[in-house]
Amino acid sequence: MTSTEIYNQLKNWSNNATRIVIAGIGNPIRNDDFIGTKIVQQLQNKLSNNVYLIECETVPENYLLEIEAFNPSHVLLIDAAMLNLTPGETQLVFPEQLENLSTFTTHALPLQMFNTYLKKFTNSKIALLLIQPKNVELGETITTELKKTADQIESILTDLFATL
Repeated sequence: MTSTEIYNQLKNWSNNATRIVIAGIGNPIRNDDFIGTKIVQQLQNKLSNNVYLIECETVPENYLLEIEAFNPSHVLLIDAAMLNLTPGETQLVFPEQLENLSTFTTHALPLQMFNTYLKKFTNSKIALLLIQPKNVELGETITTELKKTADQIESILTDLFATL
């Protein structure tokens, strides 16, 4: 998807949002897998107080109580996933699509199960911004392709949520 398509999809998804959690997911020692957390780090101090940023790393389930306490209307999860796309390409996915989507992530609790719990605890509108990694081998370097994607997503989310 192009940046414009992602922008428009996120704008449509977040229509009527009052409080948003943006949770970055990823393993800091698996190169591009860290992309979700990296984006959240880049967003620090750039968004409205009605946006709660969480660096989940590989255990988003550990943040269920924090997310519930924030009482969000919307929750956006950002994560790397094997989507059979070009490295850095993104796809906005909704929980009900996960069972039909052939993806692979590196987390202990499958995202579909996490989303079921999240929906039960928060009753929020949930979306996943999934990014195709290039390299998930051991290491701490994000590839050029994914750095570019991270910057684009940071810009989109800042445009959308700086004044929420």
